[in-house]
Amino acid sequence: MADDLYAILGVPRSAEATTIKKAYRKLAGQLHPDKNPGNKAAEARFKDVNRAFHVLGDAKKRKLYDEFGDEGLREGFDPERARAYRDWASRQQRGAPSSAAGSGQGFDIDEVIGGPGGAAFGDLFGDLIGRARRTRGPAKGPDLESEVTIDFASAVRGATLELRPQGAAGTPVTVRIPAGASDGSRVRIAGQGGPSASGGPRGDLVLSIHVTPHPYFRREGDDLHLDLPVTISEAYHGAKANVPTMDGAVTMKIPERTQSGSVVRLRGKGVAKKGSPVGDLYVHFLVQIPKEGGSDLGQLVDRIAAFQTEDPRKDIHL
Repeated sequence: MADDLYAILGVPRSAEATTIKKAYRKLAGQLHPDKNPGNKAAEARFKDVNRAFHVLGDAKKRKLYDEFGDEGLREGFDPERARAYRDWASRQQRGAPSSAAGSGQGFDIDEVIGGPGGAAFGDLFGDLIGRARRTRGPAKGPDLESEVTIDFASAVRGATLELRPQGAAGTPVTVRIPAGASDGSRVRIAGQGGPSASGGPRGDLVLSIHVTPHPYFRREGDDLHLDLPVTISEAYHGAKANVPTMDGAVTMKIPERTQSGSVVRLRGKGVAKKGSPVGDLYVHFLVQIPKEGGSDLGQLVDRIAAFQTEDPRKDIHL
């Protein structure tokens, strides 16, 4: 049984979007691989937290998850068909005729469960759907599940892979990973699953996507975040700097008197996922002080400190 996504983030099912985002940021900061080098448990937990936020941080996906659980997140899942079938199954259990049957039109189970969402309904309604299909001809072969690990950039940009999944057909399978894939997302490849025992079509191959963390970029929904070190001079006077993005480096302006931790948004430089607005890239400035310099540098820092006339931490309190 899959872990509850709300439990992974440590929030109640009634949590507001801001609460979910705050919990995600806290956990992602604690578990980020940069802070836990070589810690496999923290890395696995980091992936779980990212997947949970990818779903719960998206209002549409969260609604599907709340109603259907993990099945509602499957590739090609059709909620309208699922609701229609659920209503039909409920009527059958009560011994009541369906609305379609009552109208004299007859009831075609394939109209409800056919198409990309069919396999997901099979998991949801198991035996009932199996019996319905057996009355209509040879059953489809079983779906096969496999896992594939891709790098962060390939997940954001999309990639084409050639795989030979265990248990699938003997020849390699060419798989297109759509742009914007996230850790825990799934891709369905029709006709590449197990053979049918009754002469029906082969099942599908369902790939679970794992994304390796990036050393510099981190993802929140369709937005990307990057910590950018800047020198004291660049922070004080302002400057132009080259900033890496998933589409190549761009030149951006560092504002004068930039404070460490301040953020600049680069619109449209985040994740470009089909059917969704393009995300943004948030650049977080980290002012760096020199590691070398001796007493001369210390004296200069003391002179600069004389201009600090108030406590910078005066507004921080419980």
